[in-house]
Amino acid sequence: MSSFTEEQEALVVKSWNLMKKDAGEWGLKFFLKIFEIAPSAKKLFSFLKDSDVPLDQNPKLKIHAKSVLVMTCEAAVQLRKAGKVVVRDSTLKKLGATHLKYGVVDEHFEVTKYALWETIKEAAPEIWSVDMKNAWGEAFDQLVSAIKTEMK
Repeated sequence: MSSFTEEQEALVVKSWNLMKKDAGEWGLKFFLKIFEIAPSAKKLFSFLKDSDVPLDQNPKLKIHAKSVLVMTCEAAVQLRKAGKVVVRDSTLKKLGATHLKYGVVDEHFEVTKYALWETIKEAAPEIWSVDMKNAWGEAFDQLVSAIKTEMK
């Protein structure tokens, strides 16, 4: 866990603080980017299967997207202090079970990481840097690793 440094923590906190108040909007953008990169990922979400509502207007997607973004970013923010991945409103066991049940594979996590980077870059263009990208990448990888441990 020690590979997530104090400097990286500061970058994650700084960018999340810029996004936090509009977490719903950024969460939706985050998921729209995921589906743009991997349209087939839509099949993983039961509430999108039979919906004729445009993605950006789907109320269930909006709620889900916001909660995923908030959970991801808050896990990243407290990673160093907690010394481990901590998730709010859920448990890693539950997240592992859900991702396993819906058939989430490594490629999906990679797409999600890329979409997260793109979302943060769009949200915080003036402070975006290679270091910030690496900080979020490290935090995301640790979160995914913790979820995958529970998927086995």
